[in-house]
Amino acid sequence: MATFKYTAKNNEAKTIIGKIAAESKSAVVEELRKRNLIIISVEELKGASAKGGEGSLFKNKKIKPDEIVIFCRQLATMIEAGIPIVQALDALREQINHPVFKKVLNNVHDDIQTGSSLSAAFAKYPRVFDVFFVNMVKVGETGGVLHIVLDRVAAYMEKSLKLKRKVQSAMMYPAVVVSMAILITVGLLVKVVPTFAQIYSSFDQELPVMTKLLITISDVLKRQLLFFVGGISIVVFGLRKWYKTDKGALAIDSAILKLPLFGELLRKVAISRFCRTLATLLQSGVPILESFDILLRTIGNRLLENVVEEVKNSVREGESLAAPLAKSPVFPSMVTRMIAIGEKSGQLDKMLLKIAEFYDDQVDAAVEGLTSIIEPLIIGVLGIMIGFIVIALFMPIMNITSLIK
Repeated sequence: MATFKYTAKNNEAKTIIGKIAAESKSAVVEELRKRNLIIISVEELKGASAKGGEGSLFKNKKIKPDEIVIFCRQLATMIEAGIPIVQALDALREQINHPVFKKVLNNVHDDIQTGSSLSAAFAKYPRVFDVFFVNMVKVGETGGVLHIVLDRVAAYMEKSLKLKRKVQSAMMYPAVVVSMAILITVGLLVKVVPTFAQIYSSFDQELPVMTKLLITISDVLKRQLLFFVGGISIVVFGLRKWYKTDKGALAIDSAILKLPLFGELLRKVAISRFCRTLATLLQSGVPILESFDILLRTIGNRLLENVVEEVKNSVREGESLAAPLAKSPVFPSMVTRMIAIGEKSGQLDKMLLKIAEFYDDQVDAAVEGLTSIIEPLIIGVLGIMIGFIVIALFMPIMNITSLIK
């Protein structure tokens, strides 16, 4: 999205000079005509793209989603109370402590004073206000229900954050435990086992098979440790580069949804997010084809993006929403049937929200089940690994002790 500078006259023949963020020059002209302005000139500001608007901000201080939710709620309350947007932003930016967010709101405030719309001002900062947020605000401005839409956006973000944190908490525990287990095991193999190997080399007897195997693994790991680390780094780098391609992203995203234990959980999260996002957009009056365009840019999974693209083409041709979803391996038959009923009854948005709520509950149950399964599984694996190392290390000593007796 680029930034354009415009000069125009209002109904009172007063000259207005301002900036506006838009996809193209024609979009700027259309926006200015909606404001009943007589256009004198419109020119694109080079190097002032939406991303460029963020370039001067502190990149090391990320704005937390919670702060945006609070801002959204407060702005909705003030607008509903009849306070003009400029005054509302003026009041809100004074109580923001985050330096980056404060600067963003200062710039948004200045843009609105120069004649820009709230959605256009927000669009200059895609790292803070995403595509979904900007389009929802635009719908609220157009329909004169900005406070309702902002409340709806805040509720949506709260639900999404809650869901995201549940998944993160479910994955964080096993990730930390497995990482610590790997570090401890590598430390034992690289530092402790070689010490015992030196001691056992002075023994004038045959070592047990387990001890020989452990010492061999330790020698290989000690000599090739840097190669192992380098190989893993190359694989990770290669996967990241491959993920940037269409084929790679589709393969990796499809594989993620098929992972044992975690795949089913992530699939439920994807269904919940799809249904809640689409329901929120439809409830706010966003046209269905435009809703699919927004979904394509916010859903974050290439497999689902392909499904959404198929659904969009199907709807554009006058067909149903449920048919292409039924062909997808992601959406179960229950979901597609409920969506089909929602389409026929004219209550698609309500049905989508019910599906989202149902899958939120499913995610809760899956997280609890996953935790109860993973904990004993990790303990069992750790017990086997550490037990093997300890037994293999002390078997020669036990054999010597038995010979002395």
